[in-house]
Amino acid sequence: IMELKDKIVALLDEKQIEDITVIDFKDNRPYLDYFVIGTARNGRMAKATISYLEDLCDEEGVSYRNSYNDAESKWYLFDAGSVVVHLFFDGEREKYNLEGLWKDLIKK
Repeated sequence: IMELKDKIVALLDEKQIEDITVIDFKDNRPYLDYFVIGTARNGRMAKATISYLEDLCDEEGVSYRNSYNDAESKWYLFDAGSVVVHLFFDGEREKYNLEGLWKDLIKK
């Protein structure tokens, strides 16, 4: 049985999200298991991917929250409880450098 993180990674890959990185917090944070980080080409792609993530969670019976800030946001957050997805575009990923912040927890 695939765990939610693996299903999310597979979905992001299928939807052509680039540079997918998983950060494993299971042993370090009691409220969170994983960050899944990816790069979308634009806001339309990010919004569509969030919609697919909602559908996946509905199918899996997983409750979720998502946040878009506003129409100009270049960092989309999707919170599926134990897995939090960060979708960036247009240089925002490099600006926030989540991978650098949590580099010791990245699973290759």
